[in-house]
Amino acid sequence: MNEFLRKRIERKLDTLPEAQVYQVLDYIEFLESKYAARTPAQPSPLQRLAETVEDTLRAGRVSATAIKGTMDAMGAAGRVMSGLAAAGKAVVDEVTGQRAAPPAPPAEPSPRLPEDGSKTA
Repeated sequence: MNEFLRKRIERKLDTLPEAQVYQVLDYIEFLESKYAARTPAQPSPLQRLAETVEDTLRAGRVSATAIKGTMDAMGAAGRVMSGLAAAGKAVVDEVTGQRAAPPAPPAEPSPRLPEDGSKTA
């Protein structure tokens, strides 16, 4: 999908109430089941969990407002977890980087020529 079409769809979705956005999602999933030419990309484990929670809430006929609040909270938790994961990775990279590259030994001093330009034997 080109970026202009994606942004146009986003603008249209932004104008709809939450309940109708879920109807759009249902329709997209229906179209995907009938016409998808390829398998969709696999979501991250956190995304799969969020989608499962969202689908469970929708199946339980929870209001769109309550679902939105729950999903906003899960999104915030996901951002916190991503930040923690990035910080942990940076620490591990720093520690392993120091161990992987020990300091180089000092270089041998280069032989010096006499100042008068003569060669030494």
